[in-house]
Amino acid sequence: MKRVRLTVAYDGTNYCGWQIQANGNTVQAELNRHLSQLLQEEIMTIGASRTDAGVHALGNVAVFDTNARMPGEKISYALNQRLPEDIRIQCSEEVAADFHPRYCESEKTYEYRILNRRFPLPTERFYSYFYHYNLDLEKMREGAAYLIGEHDFASFCGAGAQVKTTVRTVTGIDIAKESDIVTIRVTGKGFLYNMVRIITGTLIEIGGGMYLPVRMKDILEAGDRSAAGPTAPACGLTLIGIRFIGE
Repeated sequence: MKRVRLTVAYDGTNYCGWQIQANGNTVQAELNRHLSQLLQEEIMTIGASRTDAGVHALGNVAVFDTNARMPGEKISYALNQRLPEDIRIQCSEEVAADFHPRYCESEKTYEYRILNRRFPLPTERFYSYFYHYNLDLEKMREGAAYLIGEHDFASFCGAGAQVKTTVRTVTGIDIAKESDIVTIRVTGKGFLYNMVRIITGTLIEIGGGMYLPVRMKDILEAGDRSAAGPTAPACGLTLIGIRFIGE
């Protein structure tokens, strides 16, 4: 028996998120099905991040155990021949038997893309959120600065989350604009349900002039979801990658 780690990229447009569920197809379900067929045994993957419906990934991570003789590094090539074209394995490798992508200390990076122009572009509709009002990036950066560090992010947690604590650590937020695309890149040691999308929705309101950047401090201290801005749509969000501390 060996444990294999996959680095998985996918376009989440046609999936009901990462995690297996009864009401629709998911990325994890596709991986399990095609791995089971490839290796001729029942395979159940364990994912590092449970991305929502419509969210994309360049570097989500999953592991599975197998008795197959195929070398871990070869599985990516064979699996990519079977997977639908909107899911591709970027790397496969054998790891220690006790490696668990959710319990190992890690740092995740998400990027949210905003199409900020007068009219929408059809080619961007699945990969960015269209917002036609002007955004003041300096005000957004000023507001984002209040979120850096370890805080109780209850105000930025979606309803229905089942967690022991809403305390999380954000290690960086970078906001940039190239042409008509504003990117908000958030890095942290763990995220709550919808946390990045709620942060984004709040920063958009600050950038749009609905309130001053210092309001972010009050929102954070409120510990109440209703104090923050709206949850930005899923289509603009991509899990860029996961760095496991110590590797």
